[in-house]
Amino acid sequence: MSKAGGDEVAGGSSSEKAQQPEDETPSGKVPSKLSATTTGPGWTKVSCPCCVSEQVEPLVLVKLGEKVRPETKRWLIKLIGAPQKDGGAALLAHPGEDASGDIIAVSAPRCTLLRATEELGLCKPYRNGDMEAFSYNDRDNFKDSDKMEVFLTLAERQYIVKYELDGLRAQRDLRIPGLSDSYTLQHRDNIWQKLGSARVIVDTLPLHNPEQLKNLSEAWYCGNQLAQPLDSVNGYFGSSVAFYFSFLDFYTWSLLLPAILGLSIAYFSGEVQKEMVDSVSASGVTHVEHDSAVSGHMILAVFSMLWSTVFMELWKRRSSSLSYRWGTLNLAERFAEPRPGFHGELGVNPVTGRVEPLFPEWQRDLRMALVSVPVVGLFLGLVVLGMLCFYWGEAQVQQLHKDWDSLLSQTLLYMPSVLHIVYTNMLATVYKTVAQSLTEYENHREESAYEKHLTTKVLVFTFFNYFAVLFHIAFFKQDVPLLRKRLASLLIVTQLVNQVTEVVIPFLVDRFISSPQRAESEDDPQEDKFRNQSNLPAFPGLFAEYIELLVQFGYLSLFSCVYPLTAVLLLINNLTEIRSDAYKICKLFRKPFFPPVANMGVWQTAFEVLSFVSVVSNCWLLLLSPRLQELCQENGMSSTNILLLAVLVEHVLILVKLILAVLIPDEPDWIRKKREHIEYTSMQALKQQKIQSEES
Repeated sequence: MSKAGGDEVAGGSSSEKAQQPEDETPSGKVPSKLSATTTGPGWTKVSCPCCVSEQVEPLVLVKLGEKVRPETKRWLIKLIGAPQKDGGAALLAHPGEDASGDIIAVSAPRCTLLRATEELGLCKPYRNGDMEAFSYNDRDNFKDSDKMEVFLTLAERQYIVKYELDGLRAQRDLRIPGLSDSYTLQHRDNIWQKLGSARVIVDTLPLHNPEQLKNLSEAWYCGNQLAQPLDSVNGYFGSSVAFYFSFLDFYTWSLLLPAILGLSIAYFSGEVQKEMVDSVSASGVTHVEHDSAVSGHMILAVFSMLWSTVFMELWKRRSSSLSYRWGTLNLAERFAEPRPGFHGELGVNPVTGRVEPLFPEWQRDLRMALVSVPVVGLFLGLVVLGMLCFYWGEAQVQQLHKDWDSLLSQTLLYMPSVLHIVYTNMLATVYKTVAQSLTEYENHREESAYEKHLTTKVLVFTFFNYFAVLFHIAFFKQDVPLLRKRLASLLIVTQLVNQVTEVVIPFLVDRFISSPQRAESEDDPQEDKFRNQSNLPAFPGLFAEYIELLVQFGYLSLFSCVYPLTAVLLLINNLTEIRSDAYKICKLFRKPFFPPVANMGVWQTAFEVLSFVSVVSNCWLLLLSPRLQELCQENGMSSTNILLLAVLVEHVLILVKLILAVLIPDEPDWIRKKREHIEYTSMQALKQQKIQSEES
């Protein structure tokens, strides 16, 4: 990792000449053109002979502020290109066709890529064909380690560039050329973050590879194929995006079984048919003759509980296999440089031995306990308050309509729902900002820890926001017909809104707004094509996509027994969701940075929690089943005995879920052996390095 900002870079010492762009004319023009694969002068030089290459592929674009002076740009280019021992990032930089312009193209030489691969803990194919944790000292024994385009994916190479730039830290107090003294860098300041706050750097974005993007689009969403090119998605966008689409694909096809069961129950059960008609009409639920002793709702409730468990266990096995295949089984972020926003007192990290900001764990825990938890609790209270106000307002307008019985009072019936939707949306917007501030205040060292705590905060709020009303209807009102109506309306309206927002609007935006603005010809300078990419909106991330899937999974596993067509509606939605999400990330947004990941992280835990809660929810809904209550009354069971029976069934089903979880291991046996072998070889490599350092 780069330890930047040393005397040589800051002071313009003897290394300056080696890092100066070649053949710069007095007018500030660099004669070499910046192309998708550039050759010739213009790029900063590399000192390592094995890194010299006739072709350099621009990987990342750094966009500068409009008022950045030429001397600041020259200093930044030298900083990017300087060797790590001199305090630079050891990358390759190109000023563009206009040396005084507002962009810098960045690439990476072989040695920088290989060292970062080891630091990140990526696994790569060894000479015997097995995946092994990459070791820089043993690099020659890894397949294709001399061909970076093959050895590392485009997403990995681009993330490594960002990783090195984000890790630049000042080795001493220094002044940035062309800026006022107020922007002086202090010792160990994060340089990239400081330049961003000074508006020297406006944006840093990975560049699209047009040929690879075209091939990926044709194999992903342009044809009629059902399978997703997940390896290509991982290679182009990174494992974070690939894991999302792999989970979406696995989840969608797993919906086939509950969809078939739900359709069968809806078709063959006259009781269920009557209830579903009532759920979408204004009529009340009338008495229905039961077809058999066991209703379709009972079958679906037990099936939902077992299905959610088997689904999650099988997904974890698939996830571990993908992690091995994509080389992310042995990530080592906890030993990496701190995230850019991390701050603390300078000291020696006892694990890495590096000088870096240190922050005591107890202080972080104290901040979470005394600040984060109470604030999150306050917002959850506001969600409950909004729900109670909604019910109160609904009762008031119902009484008003009963007294007035006019067109005005009938219109007012919709007012509580509208106000509640507006309230929850505003509260969600405010809460997201507050959650980000709280997580930043907690001062997490690693980026993954920051994302984990931020996601957890938003997940808790989202669970309350989406499911509180449904749980209140089921557990407190105990009104199954109202729950069925509410769930049916949520599913139908949500699917309609999703189809418009996920398919129609993106298509119209791309067709009539985005496409004309980014119209290009082959004769356009590459610099203009790069600028067109920077003009696209930033990719909003996968947060909203995971939230949507989580809410879907909650509707299905928690409440689908009262509305058997839930899985059918979700399956139809997700078949279009896969292609629309692929279309959006390829066409409508700039290419995002994503770090290598070994799984879905905290999202996987969230799905498992919902799977566990489904036992309680479905057992309670079974208890409210009219058919079950009639059977219990016919057998002379009291209300207390019925409740005790429900608790007993709940515990039995929880035990069954736990047994299934044990019987289905989280990872295949061959993956477990591979992981243990990787850990063993990593330990042996560390021992060998220690012996060599002691001998030297």
